[in-house]
Amino acid sequence: MQFKTFDILPHGTKFDFVGKRHIAVVLSLIVNLTVIVWSLPFVHGLNFGVDFAGGTEMEVKFAQPVDPGAIRKGVEDLGFKDASVQTYGPDADHSFLIRVGRVALMNDADVKRVEDAVKARLPVASTSFNAESGDKIDFEFSSPVATAELQAAVESAGVRVREIREEAGLSAGSKSYAVITQGIREKVEHDLNTRFAAAKPDVRRVEYVGPAVGRELRNQGFKAILYAMALIVVYVGLRFDFRFSPGVIIAIIHDAVVTLGYFAFSGREFNLTSIAVILTVVGYSVNDTVVVYDRIREDAGRYKGKSLADTVNLAINETLGRTFLTSLATALSLVGLLIFGVGTIFDFAFAMLFGIVSGTYSTWFIAAPMTIWLEERAARKGASPKAPAGA
Repeated sequence: MQFKTFDILPHGTKFDFVGKRHIAVVLSLIVNLTVIVWSLPFVHGLNFGVDFAGGTEMEVKFAQPVDPGAIRKGVEDLGFKDASVQTYGPDADHSFLIRVGRVALMNDADVKRVEDAVKARLPVASTSFNAESGDKIDFEFSSPVATAELQAAVESAGVRVREIREEAGLSAGSKSYAVITQGIREKVEHDLNTRFAAAKPDVRRVEYVGPAVGRELRNQGFKAILYAMALIVVYVGLRFDFRFSPGVIIAIIHDAVVTLGYFAFSGREFNLTSIAVILTVVGYSVNDTVVVYDRIREDAGRYKGKSLADTVNLAINETLGRTFLTSLATALSLVGLLIFGVGTIFDFAFAMLFGIVSGTYSTWFIAAPMTIWLEERAARKGASPKAPAGA
């Protein structure tokens, strides 16, 4: 039985990938250095999301078009000078992400005023406030008190109460109350309803992340990328030969930096989803590289006496169709996400598209050709003539 095949790329291609490695390396160095320099905080930096930078993020939807510049000016007028406003989803949705670099609206002076007002009315045993936990003051009393009386005492200091939660005290018989006051959300929401009443703003989602938590998440995310790269290098070394590992290291770093370039140059939010994209791209790139390395190993045993450069060229050309079709099929699967996806889904798909192109390119021009360069360099050092002893 004979099967009909449709070949996008013809069989038996003889493209000189190894011969073009010098041009590819120069091009890759320019791109990678540009991305790294652009990502530095004192040059441009990444637009870290609330996950990493900490602060408050609000998703607001309007019923009609609104100028994002006017939204940002209104939020800045409220005292949030570091406010940023970003379009969220398609323009037809009229949705925006409003982000400020603070979690709590109250400052130390406000907290002191509230504590004095409560102590003047009720026997307070202790109080605590942490700005990274939001607008929440914890009061502890030696015996239970009426929540209505506690709320009246707090509001007498000019602070509106949103909720009071009863909690177990730290000692036997004591009682704790977590007083949650109206904070950043209520202030911004009230201002939006005043300025854009005709557009009917609707706050759909609010997220709070403290600065310390954001830094920890950011550090752990970058560590995850480094650990994944290290484990991939060990796997390649054990599966093939550790001579191939430097090429893999260079290729996956290249792909990670190129994917990072999407977030650096587009200004899109860099968050935990972005870390997932980079990890996915690194794994995808290594998958293609392992296929080529497998073919190199097979061809090296099949064609004895053939130089490593010729063997690598042959292996890449033999797997060229497979690599191209795999990349094309993966890219096509992202088209739906690019068309219908919004927010982080769209960013994930677009960054993945960058990573797929970079991963395919690094498989052909970076990983295996760099292994040849390292082998040639080692051979030249080993073959360099030694000076005579009596010279």
